[in-house]
Amino acid sequence: MAEQSVSNERKKELEQIDPFQANLLKPLAYVKGNKKQFSLILGTIIVVVIIFSGIMFGFKKSENVASDLVAKAVITYTNANDPIKGYQATKDDFEHIFVDYSNTSAGKMAKVEFAKICFDAGKYDRAFELYKDGLEIFKNEAGMKNFLLVSLGNVCLARNDFDLAKSYFLQVETGSSSLLKDEARFALADLYETSNDMKSGLKMYEKIVKDNGNSIYKSIAESKVKDVQ
Repeated sequence: MAEQSVSNERKKELEQIDPFQANLLKPLAYVKGNKKQFSLILGTIIVVVIIFSGIMFGFKKSENVASDLVAKAVITYTNANDPIKGYQATKDDFEHIFVDYSNTSAGKMAKVEFAKICFDAGKYDRAFELYKDGLEIFKNEAGMKNFLLVSLGNVCLARNDFDLAKSYFLQVETGSSSLLKDEARFALADLYETSNDMKSGLKMYEKIVKDNGNSIYKSIAESKVKDVQ
């Protein structure tokens, strides 16, 4: 009888839910009691995931389309074998890319590509606008930034805006990146000489000789320095 009594008491204890189990079951009970609300939340999450996936797919698709359009435009330009004819043959294609695919990487690079096409065709104002846009897009990429600053400087030279050209070349000359620094210094030397500031021009030539040993402008710079000595 004692054994049976103990057994019954133990059975009752086992039937009791300990606090740990109770805590585990509380969230399940809450979810069960608010099934409708949780169904709505789950449905919302699923919709968000689907929309996000669709957006990412759309971005990828747009990127691929933009890349194809830019490649075709560049091929068309190359086949023209003439800067002006090439510009005429591709300007509408590039403008279409800028309108419909401006947020893609290919669309952004297309501005730099078409800026060069405009420059070679003598469309300096449009080239300036596109290089300015490119500078804003790639301002945090040191190498690309220098390329665009030098390009803007060259466009300003073509437009006879020498003071503005100097400001762009100086940004490269005083910047941390060495990319195209020799070209900026050579352009500055010429600008200084043109304005009869021979001392500043000589300083730029000396910097090319000293700091830009592999520059294509080194032999000219050395000659300029020797002429003064």
